[in-house]
Amino acid sequence: MEQLHEVARTIALTMGVAWASGINLYAAILVLGLLGATGNITLPENLMVLTEPVVIAAAGLMYAVEFVADKVPGADTGWDGLHTFIRIPAGALLAAGAVGEVNPALALAAAILGGSLTAATHATKAGSRVVINTSPEPVSNWVASLGEDIAVIGGLWVALNYPLVFIGLLILFILFMIWLLPKLWVAIKKAFGFLGRIFREA
Repeated sequence: MEQLHEVARTIALTMGVAWASGINLYAAILVLGLLGATGNITLPENLMVLTEPVVIAAAGLMYAVEFVADKVPGADTGWDGLHTFIRIPAGALLAAGAVGEVNPALALAAAILGGSLTAATHATKAGSRVVINTSPEPVSNWVASLGEDIAVIGGLWVALNYPLVFIGLLILFILFMIWLLPKLWVAIKKAFGFLGRIFREA
């Protein structure tokens, strides 16, 4: 039973950091770094670098920047576009580090699965923001952004304390993404088509 719990814990942490990185990479690093530095959790050796003060400070600074940028309509989409090239490889690296000292094949498998989950989560977040930005009022951006921050912090807490619960919730989230992403793609094409007609008529 103890071995099963350890496996579940490793899977939850590996997929948890990948999932969280696709939503808010800096919040994920900041939460893990602070928890590890204060002794509230024991991170795998490969993730202990997150507890270094300079890493925590950098993650905190970038989280503050993202906290503002993520709540401005239009700026949030640009920010997400830029972070396509940051969140996905970082999520893969964090997932590989979360499996601890293992053979290279398992670390590579964790990186592949983690990077894929980060990419899907990032696409869901970025696509949702494009659709939300078709609304002229800023309230929905604030609600979405704060909800994402709460989800990352709460999700990592569940992953670290209740790994089996997190794995179950993650499966449901993946099924939700499979259902949602095609609909987001259709809505995004309509939004860009509408903007294209406006510019052609201007």
